Amino acid sequence: MKNTSSKVLISLVLVLTVPMSSFSQSLVDMKLIHGGAFIPLYGIDDSLKINVNSFYMDQYPVTNKEFQDFIKENPKWNKTTINSIFADTNYLVNWKNDSTFPVEANPEAPVTNVSWFAAKNYCECKGKRLPLLDEWEYAAMADKTKPDARTDENYNQYILNWYESPKSFNKEIGSTFKNYWGIYDLHGLVWEWTMDFNSVLISGESRKDVDKDSNLFCGSASVGATDLMNYAAFMRYAFRGSLKARYSVKTLGFRCVKDVESSTTKTN
Repeated sequence: MKNTSSKVLISLVLVLTVPMSSFSQSLVDMKLIHGGAFIPLYGIDDSLKINVNSFYMDQYPVTNKEFQDFIKENPKWNKTTINSIFADTNYLVNWKNDSTFPVEANPEAPVTNVSWFAAKNYCECKGKRLPLLDEWEYAAMADKTKPDARTDENYNQYILNWYESPKSFNKEIGSTFKNYWGIYDLHGLVWEWTMDFNSVLISGESRKDVDKDSNLFCGSASVGATDLMNYAAFMRYAFRGSLKARYSVKTLGFRCVKDVESSTTKTN
């Protein structure tokens, strides 16, 4: 009996002292989104079907508290010292000082008034990245029970009702439903930055064959949409098309994603 107890104790010590890999640590509070194909709002027909690889996504948007911890460790992103190239004057505009968000703000509410540059750097410092627009839309198609609920009238109405709700950005993360993939708050709290937030919203006809990459941070108009009845999705694309990377908006936050490493598995 004593021998068995000693073995159990040794095993426990080994478990507690062997550190998790950095990849495993970064998957805390992330969920696996299994890859697939879908036709996005801007698609014309099946020829524009988008293939999305599997990836991990944060279950929740980044919070005020998490971003506060980040800028304490990375003071170049303080509101008083950030270079104007990387953020406009609305960056963390309501924070009392460089490291203190407003008293009335919920520490567990999504951080907003953060530029694309700051959001991108936050994710990179965590060993992650911002989601691609198509990755975000793919994950956000899901309701509670289906991976693609875009044709569900009630689901679209739920999203539209949120667009009309004031100050939802003050609500705590996890306030909305958990979708099919185990992700919360893709709809219901804040809009979210994507890596290529407005890069797909132009066409040769509307831009006279101007190179698409040159418009990535300049804003552009949604064109070529085949399903204008899907007003909820169209509003997201239109909003993204109005953004520039240095903009900081009261209703705009972010979350991070991570690529799947072939040698690593994780249950959803």
